[in-house]
Amino acid sequence: MRIALFITCFNDTLFPETGRAVVRVLERLGHSVAFPVAQTCCGQMHLNSGYRREAAPLANRFVDVFERYDVIVAPSASCVATIRDHYVKLISSREVPAVYELTEFLVDVAGVTDVGASFPHRVTLHPTCHGLRMLGLGDRPERLLRAVRGLELVELPGARECCGFGGTFAVKNSDVSVAMGSDKARNVAATGAEVLTAADNSCLMHIGGLLSRARSGVRVMHLAEILAS
Repeated sequence: MRIALFITCFNDTLFPETGRAVVRVLERLGHSVAFPVAQTCCGQMHLNSGYRREAAPLANRFVDVFERYDVIVAPSASCVATIRDHYVKLISSREVPAVYELTEFLVDVAGVTDVGASFPHRVTLHPTCHGLRMLGLGDRPERLLRAVRGLELVELPGARECCGFGGTFAVKNSDVSVAMGSDKARNVAATGAEVLTAADNSCLMHIGGLLSRARSGVRVMHLAEILAS
């Protein structure tokens, strides 16, 4: 199976360790992973802002770069959801290659929940909106986390509520975004968890900033990095 890592521009710029963690997990399971250096943005920001025409060249470039691979894996539920939901309508004349968010690839394609990880910490999970509502990830992240040795997974109150990031929403509606994020951060702190994890670094950055300002002591960590530990 020819697997390619789509790191996403957000992770590549701000959280490159997440991409490295994805590769470590997949290689530990015996897979060979390629990183096409010509990859760029999927166009999510443009589509969220109504710039469909400007997003089309990015969608075509994505297909050009990744069409030779059997499977593409990405550590971002929001970017995977963008490709699946919008590309069919945006570039209907082209076949879009199979793209999976990391947890659904591991559980549904690789058929594993125990990836050989060890992480002796108290952890709570924020199920991101795109993963929860658009990809329907369900309990896949929880199943993977519960198989990690030493990890104590604690329930997050109001877990299904949006954190308020929403990409450009956080810029255009900053007051509302901060209010929503503050509610989420308080719920995270109330769990007594050492670590907050999620399938999207964008949400973790938003909540993590609020947790840091409140000096909660809770750190944020992408699920891929926990699975790679």
